Amino acid sequence: MAGWLKLSRPAFHLVGVLPFILGTILAWRLEGVFNISVCILGVLAVISVMLSTYYAGEYSDYREDIISKSIFKSSFSGGSGVIQEGTISGREARCASVVALVSAGGIGIVLQLGLDTGSYTIPLGILGIFSGFFYSTRPIRLITRGVGEILIGFCYGWLPIATAFYIQTGHLHPLVHWMGLPVGLTVFNVILLNEFHDYPADRATGKRNVLVRLGIERGIMLYATASVIAWGAMFCAIRAGVPARALYLYIPVIVLSGLVTGGILMRKDKNSAALETLCGFNIAVNLGTTASLVFAFV
Repeated sequence: MAGWLKLSRPAFHLVGVLPFILGTILAWRLEGVFNISVCILGVLAVISVMLSTYYAGEYSDYREDIISKSIFKSSFSGGSGVIQEGTISGREARCASVVALVSAGGIGIVLQLGLDTGSYTIPLGILGIFSGFFYSTRPIRLITRGVGEILIGFCYGWLPIATAFYIQTGHLHPLVHWMGLPVGLTVFNVILLNEFHDYPADRATGKRNVLVRLGIERGIMLYATASVIAWGAMFCAIRAGVPARALYLYIPVIVLSGLVTGGILMRKDKNSAALETLCGFNIAVNLGTTASLVFAFV
């Protein structure tokens, strides 16, 4: 049980669940609509997709994770180490990934056909399932095609916000798109920065993700650029209709984001312990961005 709990990474589920809650709250505040059954099933579907993604990633990245963990045991990259330790086999992880994927699909069918949440419910779900499951899974393996990080930013940013709003109301609001930008960009940066720990292992095994394709120096500039765009996107979202109080809640987040970006530009990533701290703060930036939007509407 401890092995499965570690493999499931429950602490990282908030990155996907919180944007879904944001979309649900937006539907309540803008349209006066809230169906608790739809909300609960939607959250369960999001968790199922994330579990499928995590399990598939652990199985597919076995070789890279062995090398990465031998260099530095990071809490944010290189996998959980459960399969390498022999606690759970790769076959079990792969089977669990498929079970979680089927569960997500079943929930989608119940939502669309049973609760009449709209004709785009299943297509939106398929978009998330495909991107998550095939992020690491062969033969598609999106992470090696230079688009994996972008799709994860999309699937943890715009997609859960839009899906939550849609299954409550049956349509989309322009504000969904504006809010999806800063959240998605900060998720993109979470994935990108986590790849710094795995860079030697990914290069050694031919894993052609964005950081391997660009190299460390250009990867740093990409991270800084995405950070600046995320700051601007948050201000644009406020101008588009997000309550102005979000700005006050966002100030500590932008300060923290600036500190992380400055640390990366100063090459603090060369020290594994310092990079580990920056990765932790980086996730706080993402969660803080989403939380500032949530509390602004609440």
